[in-house]
Amino acid sequence: MAVTTFAAIDIGSYYVNLEIFELTKKNGIRSLTRVSTNLETGRDTYVLHKITMGTLSELTRILLDYKRIMKEFGVSAVRACAKSAFREANNRFLVVDHIYRATGIMVDVLSNSEQRFLGYKSIASRGEEFQTFIEKGTAIIDVGGGSVQISLFEKDALISTQNILLGSLRIRERLGSFERETVHYDVLVDQLIRKDLINFKRMYLKNRKVESIILVGDYFTNLIFGNTGEMGKIATREEFMAWYDHAVSVSLKDVSEELGISSEMSTVLLPMAVLYRKLIDALDVKTIWLPGIQLTDGIAYDYGEKNKLIRPTHDFEKDILKAAKNISRRYASSKAHNEALVSAADAIFDVVKKSTRLTPRDKLLLRVACYLHDCGKYISLIHVADCSYHIIMSTEIIGLSDRERRIIANVVRYNTQQLGYYEEMGLKGELSVEDYMLVAQLVAIMRISNCLDQSYLQKIKAMTAVKKDDELVLTVEAEGDFTLERGVFRENVDFFEEIFNLKPVLRIKVRR
Repeated sequence: MAVTTFAAIDIGSYYVNLEIFELTKKNGIRSLTRVSTNLETGRDTYVLHKITMGTLSELTRILLDYKRIMKEFGVSAVRACAKSAFREANNRFLVVDHIYRATGIMVDVLSNSEQRFLGYKSIASRGEEFQTFIEKGTAIIDVGGGSVQISLFEKDALISTQNILLGSLRIRERLGSFERETVHYDVLVDQLIRKDLINFKRMYLKNRKVESIILVGDYFTNLIFGNTGEMGKIATREEFMAWYDHAVSVSLKDVSEELGISSEMSTVLLPMAVLYRKLIDALDVKTIWLPGIQLTDGIAYDYGEKNKLIRPTHDFEKDILKAAKNISRRYASSKAHNEALVSAADAIFDVVKKSTRLTPRDKLLLRVACYLHDCGKYISLIHVADCSYHIIMSTEIIGLSDRERRIIANVVRYNTQQLGYYEEMGLKGELSVEDYMLVAQLVAIMRISNCLDQSYLQKIKAMTAVKKDDELVLTVEAEGDFTLERGVFRENVDFFEEIFNLKPVLRIKVRR
């Protein structure tokens, strides 16, 4: 039986975690050891907007120590991920380069959506328990040092996800200069976060019923809720409120002594406790599940999935598409037109991919672009392309990297705007040459697909796409007058042919 020993490193706002896993096709994922070291990188970033040389030196020492441990376990693969403390540091590229030269470990600075997606996969590693919870109204809440992520599920599907810059360490640093002016620090935290939580509830909850929450936190999350077991705990609202009322009625020194942590750490724990209290109130939930997982579980799950060492228990691409559909609905796009566009784009993609380097992941990006291609109409009927671009770039889609979101936004923009050659457009700061080529290919497919439902009347009842010599032959069965669609189709033939060296040909069978 082939065994892979894999190491996951999580560089957070106030700790650096190492977890070593054993992965096999037969037994799945098994944790071998977990090591955690305190290091407040977030203190640097949230105050100075950079990681200091002192913190970098200490982080390098920790990672070198972790390399020694990995060698002892015979680790064959490693992935190190950094979160908001790195992501928001102005000198993150210099820091990543220094770490690589000093340790040989390449740190992957996660975008927020990538980070939360790995957290999401961490929970999915719990299998049937996860599936059972998300079949009902459920919120996944991830409170970190820099921010809070709230993802809403309903009927086994991701409805929406939002990030709020209200992490425990960020709050502590924000209030640090005047916390001594009050004896009710919890009230001070409450008032600081109140506005953002009210806005979230008003915009995204409305009449939605949330029956339970799943907490994807870290050491402090499990400490607050008394979760000492690795396999998780189900807690009640009453249990948490009883602990919370006690914690805010005594001094931070008393809290730190009771929990066995330093006084410094208790200043991080209290803002997190207030956040959880306000979120539980806002969502009005009774049941709280702590799966007993960390980001390292998600990193290992992701590695096992990509290397076909484990069988996924949840369809994550379905969640990405569901999120895109919900964004489309929010901006009043036509559902029927979008589905017609996706159907045509799928058919064309499946033909051209055979002679290109297009991947299944690229097909997913094309589908997301189809669902979001005219969301900018909600803002302006004149500047649809630019408005759509900015909406996509400003909207988080969990599971997509910043690079993938930029590709989608550009596909949508150049669906209607002219896409010139790379050098003449000055796209170097926006897209690499490889990404430009991918954008051009997806744009070509979308333009041909979009013109087939130019009237938004879904005249096509059936369509086949086949390659014959140097032609892409699209045979459609249509109802009604197809003159508009035929004319717009002709306008997009040359661009498609230049991109794929394949001339689109439209053959129409009219249904009477």
